[in-house]
Amino acid sequence: MTTFQTKAGTECGTEVGPGDARYEALRRGFNQRFIATPDYVAVVSSTDEVVAALNKYLASHGPDESLDRRLTVRSGGHCYENFVCGEDVGVILDLGQMDRAYLDQERGAYCVEAGANNWHVATHLYAPFGVALPGGSCYSVGAGGHVVGGGYGLLSRQHGLTVDYLYAVEVVVVRDGQHAEVVVARRDSPEQELRDLWWAHTGGGGGNFGVVTRYWFKGLPKPPSEVLLSAVAWPWEELKDEPERFKSLVRNYGLFFEYENTQRLPEALRGDYTDMFTLLKLTHYSNGKIGLITQLDATRPDSVERLNAFLDWITQGLDVEPSPLDRRMGEHAPMGGLQVPTRMPWLTATQTLNGSGDNQCGKYKSAYMTRGFTEPQLTAIFEALTREDYQNPQALLQVDSYGGAINLPDRHETAVYQRSSVLKLQYQTYWRNVDANRDGVADHHDADADPSIAAPNLRWIREFYRDVYKETGGVPVLQPDGAARGDAPLPVTDGCYINYPDTDLDDPEWNTSGQPSHRLYYGDNYRRLQGVKEYWDPRNVFRNAQSVRPSTR
Repeated sequence: MTTFQTKAGTECGTEVGPGDARYEALRRGFNQRFIATPDYVAVVSSTDEVVAALNKYLASHGPDESLDRRLTVRSGGHCYENFVCGEDVGVILDLGQMDRAYLDQERGAYCVEAGANNWHVATHLYAPFGVALPGGSCYSVGAGGHVVGGGYGLLSRQHGLTVDYLYAVEVVVVRDGQHAEVVVARRDSPEQELRDLWWAHTGGGGGNFGVVTRYWFKGLPKPPSEVLLSAVAWPWEELKDEPERFKSLVRNYGLFFEYENTQRLPEALRGDYTDMFTLLKLTHYSNGKIGLITQLDATRPDSVERLNAFLDWITQGLDVEPSPLDRRMGEHAPMGGLQVPTRMPWLTATQTLNGSGDNQCGKYKSAYMTRGFTEPQLTAIFEALTREDYQNPQALLQVDSYGGAINLPDRHETAVYQRSSVLKLQYQTYWRNVDANRDGVADHHDADADPSIAAPNLRWIREFYRDVYKETGGVPVLQPDGAARGDAPLPVTDGCYINYPDTDLDDPEWNTSGQPSHRLYYGDNYRRLQGVKEYWDPRNVFRNAQSVRPSTR
């Protein structure tokens, strides 16, 4: 097995510690709920520097000494839980300077470094080569965590997940628990251990096996030269007192993707819609509107006809005129000008949709769905979004279309277990700590000065999620394996997305299903991931509250 050691005398990167003017910025990520107090942040710009920084950290702990002050890795900084910026973090490796995306002539593959964000990858692969990684709609998410978790985006229904094109990954690992080494794991590596390590990075989640420094992709798709982009909204004032109107829209939306390519849709809707990606924004009523963003391949001559047919079908029973999407909804800025569907180059559309919202506090939850919504779920969604005791325009449930090419691989072919879903849900709530100020100025430095500020937001999203999945223990349980006809009705859910981590999944107050987080994220693939962890990181150097555990621990 070929491994690489760092060059003699290599620096450990730039170390930023307390007292440095940069420390306040570098000890936090996008989510202002979590602000770490590491001994220092190592800003690295090469694989050699990663190795040196990791060796320095390991050298400060004896072989039998507890690594209670964790080493964590940041690429884009969008971690939804405190896995990178937790209270127990001693060192943060910041990979933001490793941000190249280029054609590696020697490997015959496109190389993306872990610190490259989605927008950088889009521009540096499309402009010179005409290809794209089918992932991410948020410009600032880093490739390091996005890809390894099985990243998806607006091209995924047509072309699959990012990991479906992953050929190789460069990882800095600690096999002996004390010394860092560099390995390149390929899909076609001769050693089974390397092939397993490659497989673990096709959806196994970040912070588990080592420090990802580079990815290589082969066969990347060419996006359409033009897309058709639409954004419409419907006012809550015409829905809040008419729950059946709201339910009809959400019900029809789910059924469209459940019935896709079947006889259950009208003949006009039985064509190929895999080029269409949609984001249904079900905001809290205090936002004033709910919205829908849709993108289709505009090079197809029937794109306008298909968009109109889709909108007509899902709005049956709504009886509310569409209006501009003229206010922020979650990570997406107002798009009032797109009420009239607009043709634009794919890269321009990607830039138009490329938002991440303000840097503020947030809590998130996720679910995969194999069918449309049940009636109890529709009722729970409506009730949560119209609660009078909670007022937050930036609280929402975003329902993304899924399926298509994503569901072509077998669930064991990659580490992404969910390969039969038609919808992917992200529950979101955002808030600021404006009430924590002591001098009339809001300061994120005082993010946890008053924990009660977060309490109503956390309570709302937790109760919302619990109520939607009340019949399955408060969480979107996995489909049972080998269920026979005649058994109890199958759930319409299929677990959770590791890139939207949620520590509540391991809290018995909120999860009474009997399925722990690793089951909900990985299904039966978890056992193989544990074997990879045991071989490549037996000391559990790389860990967080929901990381893969070595099989012997």
